Amino acid sequence: MTATTDGSTGALQPRAASASDTHSTTPVAAGAREAAVHAVRRSTEFLLSRQDAEGWWKGDLETNVTMDAEDLLLRQFLGIRDEATTHAAALFIRGEQREDGTWATFYGGPGELSTTIEAYVALRLAGDAPDAPHMAKASAWIRDRGGIAAARVFTRIWLALFGWWKWEDLPELPPELIYFPTWFPLNIYDFGCWARQTIVPLTIVSAKRPVRPAPFPLDELHSDPAHPNPAKPLARLASWDGAFERLDKALHALRKVAPRRLRKAAMNSAARWIIERQENDGCWGGIQPPAVYSVIALHLLGYDLEHPVMRAGLQSLDRFTVWREDGARMIEACQSPVWDTCLATIALADAGVPADHPQLVKAADWMLGEQIVRPGDWSVKRPGLPPGGWAFEFHNANYPDIDDTAEVVLALRRVRHHDPERVEKAIGRGVRWNLGMQSKNGAWGAFDVDNTSKFPNRLPFCDFGEVIDPPSADVTAHVVEMLAVEGLSHDPRTRRGIEWLLAEQEPDGSWFGRWGVNYIYGTGSVVPALAAAGLPASHPAIRRAVTWLESVQNDDGGWGEDLRSYQDSTKWSGRGASTASQTGWALMALLAAGEKDSKAVERGVEWLASTQCEDGSWDEPYFTGTGFPWDFSINYHLYRQVFPLTALGRYVHGEPFSGAEGG
Repeated sequence: MTATTDGSTGALQPRAASASDTHSTTPVAAGAREAAVHAVRRSTEFLLSRQDAEGWWKGDLETNVTMDAEDLLLRQFLGIRDEATTHAAALFIRGEQREDGTWATFYGGPGELSTTIEAYVALRLAGDAPDAPHMAKASAWIRDRGGIAAARVFTRIWLALFGWWKWEDLPELPPELIYFPTWFPLNIYDFGCWARQTIVPLTIVSAKRPVRPAPFPLDELHSDPAHPNPAKPLARLASWDGAFERLDKALHALRKVAPRRLRKAAMNSAARWIIERQENDGCWGGIQPPAVYSVIALHLLGYDLEHPVMRAGLQSLDRFTVWREDGARMIEACQSPVWDTCLATIALADAGVPADHPQLVKAADWMLGEQIVRPGDWSVKRPGLPPGGWAFEFHNANYPDIDDTAEVVLALRRVRHHDPERVEKAIGRGVRWNLGMQSKNGAWGAFDVDNTSKFPNRLPFCDFGEVIDPPSADVTAHVVEMLAVEGLSHDPRTRRGIEWLLAEQEPDGSWFGRWGVNYIYGTGSVVPALAAAGLPASHPAIRRAVTWLESVQNDDGGWGEDLRSYQDSTKWSGRGASTASQTGWALMALLAAGEKDSKAVERGVEWLASTQCEDGSWDEPYFTGTGFPWDFSINYHLYRQVFPLTALGRYVHGEPFSGAEGG
């Protein structure tokens, strides 16, 4: 699948492949450099043509059908589901079903139980009969895997809203959690920001335990319909799991005796917390799941659908919709304009687009306007730190992130702006904020400082995805690279980050990728950062990384890594079908390591040139982005454009920075 532009937004939209999408016939025999020059020119033209009139880029952010299923369930719960929306969502969900009747969480991945259950229920809402072949195949597979009882907690919460599961058989999540002080274990700031924004509204839902009339039974999804809610034996008391399971039992008992006045006050405090964090566009944190649960929670507290907070929240959810040419409707989990814009700016500049090119200046203008200059939740741990970061989304003033901030600074440094004083002030604020967000181990997480408590992951409620935000190699590398470019290579804070990165290198020479798939992403992030910070290409860590990248290069010359490397690194680390984005990451690392003339680089460049489409783009159905390792995967539709162009541009024009001295 390739992409076209929606004239009203400039966002990349999917379209069906056509004859013009056949791969380039560039003769690689003419030499890798000639092929790269030709590919750079066409890719540059393609990317420039996709910029929005306001200056930003945004590709579709594709995840899995739980977004679409839960959107229909929300509308059913609120009584606002309509036939047109249901039909369009069902069209997309059906199109994602695999031959075995299941739904996966990423392209080419295995069927996943909870995703399949939610997709099945959504299609039942759309009118698909349970005895239809595609539905019968799905329900049989679900029963074989333990049925609804084996699904994750979040799936069973959605089913409990309609009486398809018992609330008393779900982990308890008391709203009094909102009163825990920041020094107390399991306070809301012990959770990563994405989990925090979801858990607070869910405490209200858990306390209220609402049940709407079910439009149909779901007996066919229980392995034992006579006993649909089987009790599970507790883990041994001496284990962490056993201790937290018994804590949950105690919370269930406490629910019966908790003072009503205290519970009501806690729910009202949670509601105030939610409303205070609603963004100007009506969303929460710029991501779909907290918005969905916040709308449900406030509705349960008496906020009608015409209340300004509710109306804005529901309208914001419509902005997560991507309409396909076939009439299908896909829901994005979030949107990535700041991330896409800074990466596109870097790619174009490294590909030789002049630093004062009007479109790069317009991109810089837009990014400058997106800087966040007021405190957010991060200031709970850093109350004295002045704001100055950038977020991932269009509207998310509460949760700027360290990764975006680092990459925006790197992008702004590549643009010759007509107001350099404004740029310098913005960069100064961003650098100061990033330095202030360094964790005590010398590294950086994505959103918060020292968000490393082990307790949240132990809760029975938290059986899906990451709920904490510890430092990662990829984020730390981007910050180190940014600090090096800013002349801070020898600053003690930068050196601590470098030392942490060196200590985190895997025995095989790679680095783990928290926010991209996976060891190729981590290695493609760290090696350029170390080189920018002044480590020589002969450094043992860099040589080990080069050896590893060469060892996992595919026979076709590209690189690829399957998401299964998060579960089984021995088998899948650096292994998978070649993709444009992952080949770009590998080449970026090898070029930074001084390997421009190596056979591995030549073969990688030739693979990118030979797989480029006639319009200058690349096809990439594979998911190479990560929300939660293994549990929630992302296909950033712009990754397939920006990272190949960045790598090819650096191959043709050389590395953009050799590492700044000073500090």
